[in-house]
Amino acid sequence: MERHSSKWYNVQSVPQSYTFPPEERPGETPIIQICHKIPVIDLEKSLVSSSEKMETIKQLLQAGQEFGFFQVINHGIPEDVMSQTILTFNEFFDMADEQITNVPARKGWIYTGSEQEVKDGVHLWRDNIKHPCHPLEKCMQSWPDKPASYREVVGRYVAEIRKLSLTILELISEGLGIESGYFDEQSQVQLLSANRYPPCPDPSLTLGIPKHFDPSLITIITQGNVSGLQVMVDGKWVCIGAVPNAFVVNIGNQLEIISNGMLRSVEHRAVTNSREARTSIALFVNPTPNCIVEPTKVLLNESNPPLYKFILYKDFINASKAFGIHTDAIQKEA
Repeated sequence: MERHSSKWYNVQSVPQSYTFPPEERPGETPIIQICHKIPVIDLEKSLVSSSEKMETIKQLLQAGQEFGFFQVINHGIPEDVMSQTILTFNEFFDMADEQITNVPARKGWIYTGSEQEVKDGVHLWRDNIKHPCHPLEKCMQSWPDKPASYREVVGRYVAEIRKLSLTILELISEGLGIESGYFDEQSQVQLLSANRYPPCPDPSLTLGIPKHFDPSLITIITQGNVSGLQVMVDGKWVCIGAVPNAFVVNIGNQLEIISNGMLRSVEHRAVTNSREARTSIALFVNPTPNCIVEPTKVLLNESNPPLYKFILYKDFINASKAFGIHTDAIQKEA
């Protein structure tokens, strides 16, 4: 079976197999529609003084409460690491058909739009590669070896994201009153998913990724210089702007559980555009498989009882798969 074709999207009109039902289509939502409400948080300020650190924590918690999303700048990851990683994935997706076709299955899950059926025969408008990232040194050996720089560049990127994830989770932990270092052993950068969304002749009919919740603690995303990520805000879909050298961070189901609903996991999706290709890279920071996920006890009292049942993370994932990949599987107390 052909696993990749760089020509599948070179069409004059959207094929029926890529056309979503009317109720699920993004419709006429211009890509320039930007949500200026989503906070952009300067992490460097948390290093200036204790008062600036507390202000940063306040901003993180408020963004998690109101939107479930925020962007971070001055995060400590070198600009060249970000740009080289984007360039490496662009090179990967641009490789000749036969080069990608010959990538062994064990080196990642590579999908084209024609292979990514959502339901009822409808396909996603994207090329995608997924692969595990933990433990990093072991996983790197099974990553693609073309382009030649892939393992080195992407491995360095994942290591940097690991450090950033711990910084963000530590600040959130302090805001929630959880002991310092709680997430050091309880979290892993488990999965990378990189997407190439080609230009689409009619973006109002297609989706790069349908609406969903992330089953992670947090997800850290770079979307380059092209917007396309949309989040549900006040019942409306709005785009998150592509801020130079910023990372988009969203709260996942597990952090919603741990915070007992104080932080929200929010629906989001990816739309296409007719002008240029867009590349995004998402890294999913998850609990360890045997970690018990439950509301942190420091937040619980008579007026704030637990809203969620405790569950092993691996059982949560299995339940999510049973209900479908885009189903919110949070188990609330009856």
